[in-house]
Amino acid sequence: METSKPKTKRYIHIIGLVMIVFFVISFITNILNSIIVDVKDSFDLSLTLTGLLPFTFFIAYGIMSIPAGFLSEKYSERTLLSISFLVMALASLGFALLPQYGVFSITLFVLGCCMAVLQVIINPMLRVAGGEEHFAFNSVLAQLVFGAASFLSPYLYKYLVSKNNIGDTFAEMLRGWVPQDLPWASLYIVFAAISLVLFFYVFLTKYPKFEKTEEEKAGDTSSYWDLLKNKWTILYFLGIFCYVGTEQGVGNWISQFLNQYHGLDPQTVGANTVSYFWAMLTVGCLLGLLLLKFMDSRKLLILATSITIISLILALTGSEQMALIGFPMVGFFISVMYSIIFSLALNSVKEHHGSLSGILCTGIAGGAVIPFIVGGLGELMSLKSGMFFLIIPLAFILSIGFWAKPLVNNKTISLKKD
Repeated sequence: METSKPKTKRYIHIIGLVMIVFFVISFITNILNSIIVDVKDSFDLSLTLTGLLPFTFFIAYGIMSIPAGFLSEKYSERTLLSISFLVMALASLGFALLPQYGVFSITLFVLGCCMAVLQVIINPMLRVAGGEEHFAFNSVLAQLVFGAASFLSPYLYKYLVSKNNIGDTFAEMLRGWVPQDLPWASLYIVFAAISLVLFFYVFLTKYPKFEKTEEEKAGDTSSYWDLLKNKWTILYFLGIFCYVGTEQGVGNWISQFLNQYHGLDPQTVGANTVSYFWAMLTVGCLLGLLLLKFMDSRKLLILATSITIISLILALTGSEQMALIGFPMVGFFISVMYSIIFSLALNSVKEHHGSLSGILCTGIAGGAVIPFIVGGLGELMSLKSGMFFLIIPLAFILSIGFWAKPLVNNKTISLKKD
């Protein structure tokens, strides 16, 4: 028992590294929600071409999630982390030096591939570094870090594009690297610098030996085929697909919607509302964890999804003030969906949980497809009509609460006295 204490202390730096990686993944991923209007205006894009940007990023998740699992079986954590951060640094710097729409699309795809690899690596690292008995707590902490980064990233964007910081040496230095009419592109200089620092850090870090449990292993090809023959695998894959698509479908178009229908500045009010959306998603995650101790997860999913649909309709059809409140409320109520859908999936299949996790993570590609559909419908009809499409994936998520038949239900606390 005495040897466990120094072992935990020795791995604190790995826990810190994993938290930093979670922060960076979120910080870079969700900045697109804030800059989407500027990107559209800078490159004079249609709504369809604008929707292609998140498509290129999130489709990379769909393509790389399962291959990343196989890579993690062959190469060390240091190797995959180092290569991922080096590639991220080069891709970000490449766009900053050559800020064009085509280059930006390629950059987003490359960043998405790297993010998929990072996601596969860091969860087993967190389990070993913090100890299995603390894994649940550390996982929640990681989600809070993830949410905090999404909340903070719009403020970096506001800082770099704001006309109020003229004379700020640091901001002007960063903007000096990019064309004068593309100040938002200087964000990718910051991302390149962060990625380069992390490249050196992970390369020089000492790592414990990471023994993966059976649930964390990628599995062989036959395990994937066995799962794909199971209807529950497909249904829960669609559940994750719909969730991430809805999350990004709202987040990506908030700023454009507020600008187009209420005339609100995307660099101030738009960025703030996107930030509040992610902040409320983080707060909702905490409340959801508490409620899951007292409610069946299926009932909580039905309740949260129903309120989400109402909040979205009010945000799209109501006044300016209702939109400013409604969109963050959508973030608050969708917060519990991902973890509930994922846990119901794992509890509905008896074996090959590692392979199942890889298939479910491929559903992150929903963040590519659904925002693109919203943009396409917005081009054909109106952005408001396009965002109403999000009710369809939400309806599917709502249905999960009715047809899910997990082998194991989430453990709840009864308030009734015997």
